[in-house]
Amino acid sequence: MRGTLLFLLLPVLWLGTGCTPWSTTVPPPQKAAAALWRLQANDGGWHSTRYGLLKSGQSLTPFVLNTLLDAPGEISTADVDRALAFLKSHTDKDGAVGRMDSTAEDYPNYATALSVLAIYKAARPGYQEQAAPLVACLRRQQFADDHGYRRDAPVYGGWGMGGDLHSAPHTGHVDLSMTRYVLQALSAAGITAGDPAFERAQVFLGRCQNADTDGGFFFSPVIPDANKAGQEGSRFRSYGTTTADGLLALLAAGVPASDTRVRAAAKWLREHHSSTGAPGFVDQAHARWTAGLRFYYAAAGAQAGRRLGLPQDTGLAADLIKTQRPDGLWANADSLVKEDDPLIATPFALAALLAK
Repeated sequence: MRGTLLFLLLPVLWLGTGCTPWSTTVPPPQKAAAALWRLQANDGGWHSTRYGLLKSGQSLTPFVLNTLLDAPGEISTADVDRALAFLKSHTDKDGAVGRMDSTAEDYPNYATALSVLAIYKAARPGYQEQAAPLVACLRRQQFADDHGYRRDAPVYGGWGMGGDLHSAPHTGHVDLSMTRYVLQALSAAGITAGDPAFERAQVFLGRCQNADTDGGFFFSPVIPDANKAGQEGSRFRSYGTTTADGLLALLAAGVPASDTRVRAAAKWLREHHSSTGAPGFVDQAHARWTAGLRFYYAAAGAQAGRRLGLPQDTGLAADLIKTQRPDGLWANADSLVKEDDPLIATPFALAALLAK
């Protein structure tokens, strides 16, 4: 539907790979989009054949659809509507997506947030009414005062996996990635700076930022082992995916780009950025995450850069084009975060090429 400035660079990059000239070759983003559309199931969803939890399609479908709605070229209205109908049929009475499978919940807050984003992007008649119960569900899921969490609680203002509501002192899982996607969904739904949900979220984001050292972000203040770059003393190390997530989360929560918190995160990304893997993993014990998080970082890093008006990373685009498979898909050789599944790696890679 929509291209980006990066799309103007792709003919040059594509020619530089020694492949067939642009005029007779399907551009990489369109090739990837066509490949993803071919994988849409008859029920309108996208289903993993590799990971059991993702077979339900409840989180994968809005994830894939969100990227495809940004892709260049013509998009079948019928295919989009089938995907939206899938999301509607998998929304429960409380407005959550990801809980309509009898075997396991499928990342409900993630699935619900991505569904809101997809519904607003598609903008079909009545889309605001369709999204309203999902937005309300996300608001209820925040770790906040109405569930007994005080401002000094480590989880205050954040979001976890979703599902049954937690009350203090119990928290379950809470992390920066989930929080970022929920904040972006709330922002897309028209919630503006100064909203109490955004004000609370900034408290949580502050707990995930190494503001007094390098300005980068880590994953969670309550799940030590989930902070993939490890620790230096009592401080969790900053790394690329989380710093890009933190920056995007701050912007979604209404923090201006001129704010010192955003500028500190941007500085970290400028100084540590890599075109071929996730940066910030400085010792051998954590080095595998550089490749394991490659596609997540490619998307989040590119999106953060575009939001700040930074120059396009032509090295990243060239590397992605070089590693695209003949069938139009991507897959990570490392399975650390399930990026070996093309339905995860490909939307991330395509989102990086289309970043805006």
